[in-house]
Amino acid sequence: MIKLDAHAPWRPAAWLTAFAALAASSTTPAQSQPAGAPSGPHAEPLPANMSPYREALTETIGFDLVPIPGGTFAMGSPADEPSRDDDEGPVHPVRIAPFWMGRCEVTWDEYELWSASLDQGATSPDVDAVARPTPPYCDMTFGMEHDGHPAICMTQHAAKTYCQWLSAKTGHHYRLPTEAEWEWACRAGSTSAYSFGNDTAQLDEYAWFEANSEEEYHPVGSKKPNAWGLHDMHGNVAEWVLDQYAPEFYARCAEQGVAIAPLVEPTTEYPRTVRGGSFWDTPEHLRSAARLGSSPTWKEQDPQIPKSIWYHTDALFLGFRVVRPFATTNDDEAR
Repeated sequence: MIKLDAHAPWRPAAWLTAFAALAASSTTPAQSQPAGAPSGPHAEPLPANMSPYREALTETIGFDLVPIPGGTFAMGSPADEPSRDDDEGPVHPVRIAPFWMGRCEVTWDEYELWSASLDQGATSPDVDAVARPTPPYCDMTFGMEHDGHPAICMTQHAAKTYCQWLSAKTGHHYRLPTEAEWEWACRAGSTSAYSFGNDTAQLDEYAWFEANSEEEYHPVGSKKPNAWGLHDMHGNVAEWVLDQYAPEFYARCAEQGVAIAPLVEPTTEYPRTVRGGSFWDTPEHLRSAARLGSSPTWKEQDPQIPKSIWYHTDALFLGFRVVRPFATTNDDEAR
């Protein structure tokens, strides 16, 4: 990937060579776009051997993955989008390689196989070697329902460590999406404020948010999916991505022409980036381009000294979903 941290220049990684080869094999309109010119989305054809599948974790627990095409899109929101924040611009062209993405958020059923040490079927020492969280000091559902509902309140570190465990258990490399991958998948070919258009009256069909959630999360996948088959990209729970939150990120991307797989490499604990909005949020925070940075206040109720590296006890709105790159690289393995 091309990486960015808040204090360092852009630097290409080994991923760039692999992506360039993949891009060269495609004959999409994206290749004729002038460097640096924002344009509409251009999704490339899926590789022939890339199909939806289900990852079984036990006889009764598993999750579904949806293939997301590679392509080029204009990341961010235009200056005239209602409720737009300054950190959503300038709009800039980004190229993304294909990947699979969880159809829904990671549920408690899946997450607790790792976090609560319920995985009794581990056959690989690599699975047992992955660290697990210390026991939580309270019920982390905070009185909300459990089965089939999104796991919440984890730190980005916890979400990334879950991905390590999941990779060791399944033999497939899973990780969090980058912020750019997340927005590409959320938009699903759209250029509007939401994946379904600009009419907030339609949100009730696609999202759990302030107006319909009764201040709690709901079963994953219970609202309409976007055009690429992903549920809950707007609302229900907000979702971790890999990036450090950097307000100037988009301006620096725009300087590079077409940014290939951009990532703000994390260098400090706060703020890290969260996308999608939640059941607590009003419509403007559910837009495809809306961004949020994490905060130490998300641990205020944690009685431990020092604060836990595993739990954000005040972030009842926060969960995550996983991706699996189509072509895994050394950069992916490190995440």
